[in-house]
Amino acid sequence: MSVIASTDPRTSGTRAHYTISEVAALTGLSAHTLRWYERIGLMPHVDRSHTGQRRFTERDLGWLAFVGKLRLTGMPVADMVRYAELVREGDHTRDERRELLETTRRDVLARITELQDTLAVLDIKIGHYGTACGGTPS
Repeated sequence: MSVIASTDPRTSGTRAHYTISEVAALTGLSAHTLRWYERIGLMPHVDRSHTGQRRFTERDLGWLAFVGKLRLTGMPVADMVRYAELVREGDHTRDERRELLETTRRDVLARITELQDTLAVLDIKIGHYGTACGGTPS
């Protein structure tokens, strides 16, 4: 099942639509950021009410949660937008989407290794201060 597969609100007990302020409150993103995501193509088409107000769905919330994870990986915005474009283009882009995610995964693993090395240095320093100051090593 796709990360952005829709959820039927009638069967899941969820609401059918959310306003931009409700989505901002739920996601921690500002309304400005949500509009920007839509403008640059990171957000799929968001339905509008007859008065032009954005009406976000559970599917949109799921997509935003996924985008949030991509942001945490450090994936460049341009790559996130490219991924979103590929999703919209359809199933024939699966290989390219997978490659984008695999590249990001490799980058994350490299960053984790760097952070573990940094943590080891901090632990040594902390241990040094513990023994140098008359305390016990940690």
